[in-house]
Amino acid sequence: MSRRIAIVGAGISGLATGHYIRKGLASTGEDVELAILESDSVPGGTMRTVREEGFGIEWGPNGFLTNKPHTLALVKELGIEDRLLRSSDSARKRYVFTGGRLERLPETPLSFLTSGLLTLPGRLRVMAEPFARSPQPGKDESVAEFAVRRLGTEAMEKLIEPMAAGVFAGNPDKLSLNSCFPRIRELETRYGGLIKAMVSLQLERRKKATSLGPDGRPKEMSAGPGGVLTSFDQGVQTIIETLAGRFSESLRLDAKVTGLRRLGSKWELAVTEKGRPTYLQADCVVLSCPSYAASGIVGGLDAQLSAELAAIPYVPVAVAAFGWDAAGLSRPLDGFGFLVPRLEGRRILGALWDSSVFPVRAPQGRVLMRVMVGGARQPELALLPEERILSMVGEELADIMGIHAPPILRKAFIHPKAIPQYPVGHGAALERLSTRLQGLPGLFLNNNAYRGIGLNDCVLQSRLTAEALVSSIR
Repeated sequence: MSRRIAIVGAGISGLATGHYIRKGLASTGEDVELAILESDSVPGGTMRTVREEGFGIEWGPNGFLTNKPHTLALVKELGIEDRLLRSSDSARKRYVFTGGRLERLPETPLSFLTSGLLTLPGRLRVMAEPFARSPQPGKDESVAEFAVRRLGTEAMEKLIEPMAAGVFAGNPDKLSLNSCFPRIRELETRYGGLIKAMVSLQLERRKKATSLGPDGRPKEMSAGPGGVLTSFDQGVQTIIETLAGRFSESLRLDAKVTGLRRLGSKWELAVTEKGRPTYLQADCVVLSCPSYAASGIVGGLDAQLSAELAAIPYVPVAVAAFGWDAAGLSRPLDGFGFLVPRLEGRRILGALWDSSVFPVRAPQGRVLMRVMVGGARQPELALLPEERILSMVGEELADIMGIHAPPILRKAFIHPKAIPQYPVGHGAALERLSTRLQGLPGLFLNNNAYRGIGLNDCVLQSRLTAEALVSSIR
């Protein structure tokens, strides 16, 4: 007897979940039909690449880091390794706008000691990090609390706060360290501090490099990939198009799920497809849509589950893209870009120098920059009309970078609910969600609203969700 699995949402989480479900069932002989329902007219969510005037502009994510193997493993399974695009070496240079100028982030202990990014007392306070007090046991510490405790107030304001804005567009006073940056908490717990962790990890790498393998030759530095920012030759949309192409018969666009109920041993989804109401029955359902959309879907099924999903906050972000002739700029774009601390009082969060990171993103002799606006810091700015956003960003770039040349390209993408936030207490909220799901067998949640917003996190959680679903079927 054939089973049906419905996946709601055809972003990277939904498509990757479908891929891993199909892979997990391939050897079982199970007769399973997949239905992937997407409310938009195209798959991918914010993972889209727009082409205009010869520029390749990302709506949202710019790529993924290879310090985790999850996306690389999926790329290999999809057979698109030859489409990978490694970032330029210049992408290692990153800047912070502070004190009216761009200061390069130090990359070595010596460059940190001589950097003008922090004052001398601020640098000395960071160097005292090994002697910082331990965290309060069991406390879900905010990112800001952690940074001040270990690195001092100045480092929090000039380094950690802009980093939180760059990754989550969030407020470090509210974000949970455990949920947003679990690796940092892990390093502190395991090694007793960040500097101690850096030293220990360096010694471990050297030990691996000098030890011998079974063949008597030196082992590789690491069995896993290095931490290099990587994308695709035609932008991040490449992986979306590849996955969607594998589900040409299963993918249903313009299909908005509006409700969910239990019908005997099955689930019944209320769907508005191309403007017409219909119903779809399924044995299992994966909600891979944003948590606020999932909240609406389960509202008539479980009020408490719906409330927990609705409580996960999102922040708006606008992405303003500008293209110029390189010769018209007063300085080269020789790095990844820059972040702006909130204490500077500017109207942008930072900028990505996309054509320096991936030169193919702009035609020869031209440059491409994307600027982020809004977030938790100034959410109202991200919701302004497109022309006002572009004018405002142009003024900021003139002040910060001295750019007065007229752009060849200017375009804004407005995302009213761009990035989910993991506030203090997010871990406890996930536990409550898990408890509610235990009473709803066959219903799964998988989206970047829960356990990581990056591409690697989404791919990993998709694989784990698929494994749990396949296990439940078996």
